[in-house]
Amino acid sequence: MSQTAAVVLAAGQGTRMRSSLPKVLHPLAGRPLVGHVLDALAPLAPARTVVVIGPGMEAVAQAVAPHPTVEQTERLGTAHAVLQARDALAGFTGTVLVLYGDTPLVPSATLERLVAAQTGPEAPAVVVLGFRPEDPTGYGRLLVGPEGLEGIVEEKDATSEQRALRLCNSGVMALEGRVAFELLAQVGNANAKGEYYLTDVVALARAAGRRCHVVESAAEDLLGVNSREDLATAERVVQERLRRAAMSAGVTLSAPETVFFSWDTRLGEDVTVGPFVTFGPGVTVASGVEIKGFCHLEACTVATGALIGPYARLRPGARIAENAHIGNFVEIKNATVETGAKVNHLTYIGDARIGSRANIGAGTITCNYDGFFKHHTDIGADAFIGSNSALVAPVSVGDGAMVGAGSTITSDVPAGALALTRAPQETRDGWARRFVERMRRLKR
Repeated sequence: MSQTAAVVLAAGQGTRMRSSLPKVLHPLAGRPLVGHVLDALAPLAPARTVVVIGPGMEAVAQAVAPHPTVEQTERLGTAHAVLQARDALAGFTGTVLVLYGDTPLVPSATLERLVAAQTGPEAPAVVVLGFRPEDPTGYGRLLVGPEGLEGIVEEKDATSEQRALRLCNSGVMALEGRVAFELLAQVGNANAKGEYYLTDVVALARAAGRRCHVVESAAEDLLGVNSREDLATAERVVQERLRRAAMSAGVTLSAPETVFFSWDTRLGEDVTVGPFVTFGPGVTVASGVEIKGFCHLEACTVATGALIGPYARLRPGARIAENAHIGNFVEIKNATVETGAKVNHLTYIGDARIGSRANIGAGTITCNYDGFFKHHTDIGADAFIGSNSALVAPVSVGDGAMVGAGSTITSDVPAGALALTRAPQETRDGWARRFVERMRRLKR
């Protein structure tokens, strides 16, 4: 596959998205659209990958780095866009794949089939990726004959017989590198839009006596994202794929349609995921974990045997060790919860270490931010933190120490000690009864 190069077209303005964000940077399963395209290319190990961007698209250049970019200053059509990569691919004679940054669902295996077809015995100059949509309206039709692909006709130029054809052009192609830019340089713009169309290379190759072929793929693989509606459709497709992959790998999803994954979610075997769970980017969950319903996890790790939720939130930097429990309405951020520790109710733990087998009572808060800096809280093994306690960082609670319920801890607590900041209780016998009677009299 080292004799493969790729040109990814990403210069489109995406006006239908109605967004200041370049279209190819809109997220799909937690990753920009163009990132999915580059990921699909990765198994082919292209010798060179060039991304074509438009003016003012520095954000796209940063997103696709370290791949080089070239700028299409004037948007004069797809053939013109590919031509911008000529210098970057100078001297390359292998297969040149042309892909689109807004067509994110093409599998690596399909790209490999394109390359195999172009490098096959007949060595076609052009291989076009075709598909058969339920509704072909608006797509160019692929005209296939005894000698392979004979041409591409746009729907507006097609006869009634050609419009009846179901095999459509996706725009994705594999070109022979030796002739690719020679053919592209011959493309004219004598059409209604005055643009240079990549599809014209088929007719030019045929006129030069070269063969052209078609490789087919599933319609959902070639979904282009041109609007927010298209983006939602693509999200449905990719989520269904991720759910199927998770279940095939030994994950139980009690309500699959309600679970949302990121492109890089990693779940071990015998993980159970309840309904309405969302995995943001960067989550790794080991085997034997149970994640109950309505949890949100992002950029965190969960070790074997842990129990999460329901209604738990694990934010970036959360590290949950073996057999730890994170319960309902608990938020963990940039903190380690060590083996067997329990944080079961209504608690915020940020910038902290919770030692092995420690128990954190309901309503506990680590006060980690002073308005300018974040500070660390360290809670030792087997410590017990009473309910409704506030730990004002930086502070440490030693191994086996206890904090009385309702305390505000501002100083370190030694191992094995008890710390509490509780005012003495005062009980006034009969006060409540007399108060109620007095208020009733006033209300008459």
